[in-house]
Amino acid sequence: MGTFLTSVSSVVVIVLIMALGYLLRKFGWFNDSFAGNISNLITKIALPASIFVSVQKHLTRSSLGSLGEGLLFPALGVIIGYLIAYLVVKVMKVRPGRRGILMNAIVNANTIFIGMPLNNALFGSKAMPYFLIYYLINTVSTWAFGIFLIYNDDPTVDKSKKQKRKLNWQKLLPMPLVGFVVAIIWLLLGLPNSQPSFLFQTLSYVGNLVTPLSLIYIGIVLCDAGLNNFKFDRDSVVALLGRFVLSPIILILLIKFGASALHFDLPRLMQQTLIVQSATPMLAVLPILADEAHGDVKYATNVVVMSTVLFIVVVPVLMGILQFI
Repeated sequence: MGTFLTSVSSVVVIVLIMALGYLLRKFGWFNDSFAGNISNLITKIALPASIFVSVQKHLTRSSLGSLGEGLLFPALGVIIGYLIAYLVVKVMKVRPGRRGILMNAIVNANTIFIGMPLNNALFGSKAMPYFLIYYLINTVSTWAFGIFLIYNDDPTVDKSKKQKRKLNWQKLLPMPLVGFVVAIIWLLLGLPNSQPSFLFQTLSYVGNLVTPLSLIYIGIVLCDAGLNNFKFDRDSVVALLGRFVLSPIILILLIKFGASALHFDLPRLMQQTLIVQSATPMLAVLPILADEAHGDVKYATNVVVMSTVLFIVVVPVLMGILQFI
C-alpha cells in the first residue's frame, strides 16, 4: 500500500507541474516558439548533462555487466511488440495512414519528456542507469525501424515504386545517447568523476532542469493539442491497450521467466524501472512523423494526448501490481 500511495503522490507532483505549463501557455505567457526552445534545451544540453553526471555517480566498471544483461529484455519486448502490433494491424484491417502510427504507439514510448521525470519521481536518481537501458532500446527502435513503418505507410505513395530511405544518424544518435556513450567511455577509462568539482557541479545544476522543463513542455503540448478533442474510436482504444497493457505484460513475463531461465540476477530496481518505462505514454513526435508521411495526423495527435493524460491513472495501478511480482 505504501508503494501505491508513493506512486500516487509522485504522479500528483508530475500532474501539477504539467498543469503549470498548460495554464501558462493558455494565458499567453509562452509564445509559439517557446515549446520548441525548451525541447532543444532539454534534449541537446540538459539531458546529456544529467545522464553524464548520473552515470558517474551511480555506475562503476564492475556494475556495467548487469546493464548488459538488462538490455536483453526490453530488446526482446520491442521485437515481440512489433510482431503482435503487425498482427493486430492485419487482423483489424487498419487503414493506410494509421498502420505505422498504431504499431509505433504500441511499441515505442515517450522516454524523455515523461519517462525520465516519472522515473526520477518514483525511484530517484539511483535508477538512472536502468532508465538508460530502456532509453537506448527505445531510441534505436524508434529511429532505426519505427520511423520506416510510418513512412512506408504513406497513403499517397505508389507502392509499386521502390523508395530507398536512408537512416537518419542524427536521430539515431541524439545528444542524450551521445552523452551516455561519453559517460561510459569516461567511466571505462577511469577518468576522475569529481574533479574539477565546479565542472560536475555545473553539469548537475544544468541536468536538474530536465524534470521541471520536460513536464512544462508536455503541459504546453497538451494545451496546443486541446484536451477536449478526445475521440475513443476503435483504433485509438487498441493503441491505448497496446501501450498500457500489452507492452508492460510482455516485459513482465520476459523478466519473470526469462531472467530465471537464464540465471540473470536483475536488481529489483532495474526490473521496476524497465516495466514502468514500458507503460509510459506514446512518442510526442508521432503527429510530426505522421504529417511528414501524409498519415492520419488527427489520429496520431489523439492517441498521444490521450495516453499522456491517461498515464496518470495507469502508473499508480502498475506500481500496485509490481508489489506482487
